[in-house]
Amino acid sequence: MREVVKNTRLKENCSKEEIKAFVNEVIPQLTLKEKIGIMSGQVTEKKLLDDLFEIGHYNIKPYPTMAVERLGLPNMRFIDGPRGVVAGSSTCFPVAMARGASFDKELEEEIGEAIGEEIRAHGGNYFGGVCINLMRNPRWGRAQECYGEDQYHMGEMGAALVRGVQKHNVMACIKHFAMNSIENARFKADVYADKRTLHEVYLPHFKKCIEEGAASVMGAYNKVYGEQASESSLLLTDILRKKWKFNGFTISDFLWAVKDAVKAVKSGMDIEMPCFCCYDNELPNAVAEKRIDEAVLDESVKNILSTILYFETRKDPCKYDDSVIASEKHIAIAKKAAEESMVLLKNEGSILPFDPNKVERIVVLGELGDTENIGDHGSSKVHPKYTVTPLRGLMNKFPSKEILYNDGKDLDAAKKLAESADVVIITAGYIHSDEGEYLADRSDAAEMGGDRKSMRLKQRDVDLIKALKGVNPNTVVCMIGSSAILIDDWEKDVPSILFTFYSGMEGGNVLADILFGNVCPGGKLPYTVAYSEDDYPFFDPDCEKITYEYYHGYCKMDKEAKEVLYPFGYGLSYTSFDIKTIGTTIYDDIVKFNVSVKNTGKCKGSEIVQLYIGCKDSSVDRPVKILRDYARIELMPGEEKFIVLSVSKSDMAYYSEEKDDFVEEDITYIAYIANSSNINKSEALDFRFK
Repeated sequence: MREVVKNTRLKENCSKEEIKAFVNEVIPQLTLKEKIGIMSGQVTEKKLLDDLFEIGHYNIKPYPTMAVERLGLPNMRFIDGPRGVVAGSSTCFPVAMARGASFDKELEEEIGEAIGEEIRAHGGNYFGGVCINLMRNPRWGRAQECYGEDQYHMGEMGAALVRGVQKHNVMACIKHFAMNSIENARFKADVYADKRTLHEVYLPHFKKCIEEGAASVMGAYNKVYGEQASESSLLLTDILRKKWKFNGFTISDFLWAVKDAVKAVKSGMDIEMPCFCCYDNELPNAVAEKRIDEAVLDESVKNILSTILYFETRKDPCKYDDSVIASEKHIAIAKKAAEESMVLLKNEGSILPFDPNKVERIVVLGELGDTENIGDHGSSKVHPKYTVTPLRGLMNKFPSKEILYNDGKDLDAAKKLAESADVVIITAGYIHSDEGEYLADRSDAAEMGGDRKSMRLKQRDVDLIKALKGVNPNTVVCMIGSSAILIDDWEKDVPSILFTFYSGMEGGNVLADILFGNVCPGGKLPYTVAYSEDDYPFFDPDCEKITYEYYHGYCKMDKEAKEVLYPFGYGLSYTSFDIKTIGTTIYDDIVKFNVSVKNTGKCKGSEIVQLYIGCKDSSVDRPVKILRDYARIELMPGEEKFIVLSVSKSDMAYYSEEKDDFVEEDITYIAYIANSSNINKSEALDFRFK
């Protein structure tokens, strides 16, 4: 139990009822100034922006709210994410999108535990990095901070991160609530969707994390149905509190999310972050003038204190000091995450893995070959002690081999090097200035990327790839980026393609291990790679008003019968697997599918088995199929394992605007069990719930 709380009568592991009683006793003892302090961050706007742009290290220490030590009331101490702890020099994991490609809920929970430990070691008690906005279009600048395009997958991965973080008595914050999927226009966009789309597509993953026990929810900058999301009573009260029974506390996105303090508090926004701003300026007069009752503030203070005190009074599972920050254990987890996330898209002629015994000269080409490239430089930027580039990873692995690097600008020189090499590794893709967080109207924000201008590679990369066509049969293109990159213009020109994402501090070492067979690739795309930008939902990075449609991602491609280059859930391996459905068990409201998975190849590897469900004769328009369960299984050569995938009747309910609730249907459903969304319809299984 933390020191401040020891000044109270509360004991370690006290119940929520005891905390509630204590909070009810203490609130009348608080001054109005203290209440507003509890509801406000304590960092100045100048400090925040200086950290980001002058010092170059945002959130170097926790950003606090007010503690009231005379009453034993601790504060909230905010540290951001989501690819690791942004304070100090912490472990840098692969970005969330990469971890989404692992489809590994257990590993994501481990990552959450590591993050929770490091936050505690930095003096924090709040993690603002469970980013679960849905990627409706891959051009979105902050796609890398989220897990993918599918709401079920997003919810499962987000819930796993919540579980892990909160094991160490760190409050997990899910963000940005809600429908925040455009970066450049995030401060002005007014987002609309019909209510069915809102509840079925853009909210289920938030609800899943609330059910998992997430302590806090961050509002978004954008408007929703004409209101600021951080001032929306529909989102913050009607849905969050009344429908979902959320009992934690809400916080605003930083600085510019709250415009009207009275409206925000009345609508359910508990804390304005990160500084004394609208709440401090407006609420004292609003209370004095009776434009808001102080009792409304008391409700927010109750939400805040009850949650903080619950976490601050839990018994810690371990001690937290500097030794846990970027520890060997945590770096090993970061490395494992990179190993599981990289996606092998193409391997013509099985040229990968390269045989190290047959390779003496390795040539690395491309401007990103020796660039420390961990992703966005905005609020999610981690500052690790080191970052392994692709070139450095190869040099670490093969200190005695000849490894040459060329940035590829001189195409003739690049071709000559490629001709003389045993293997050629082309690096291509993006950096932080191409995609990431965006701040408008600041000259010093030029390197912050915002929404991606194109879904294709830069011309320099395409020119290099095309120039090397046919030059060396042992050529692989390693792509770096946040999400879908359209590659049909050059995909046939190379035998092998590996998508590495922004793979964290150990990315270069992992790349070398995968290319040379020490690790078998097992990642699967958490998004769809189409042939044309027009196949994705309309995207306007400068919009003032936009409507989000029901269909996006693979569901949109299915509905419109669009051929795709690489489907959601797709990824190759160095081994092969046999997947068979061996039985089905039907209960009243749940169906379980017994599945055998066998490694039929020659090396250890992981397969990701996916369950998609379709509908027959539904009374409403439905997706052709939708993901409803998945499992990652690691197998030795010849090994067979048995897993159970399941779907409940409530999982397949649709949202009725007329009833303002979800409706379950007694119809025939169709199950597809596959290793990507490119399913074999001949193997479909019809079933009904009892």
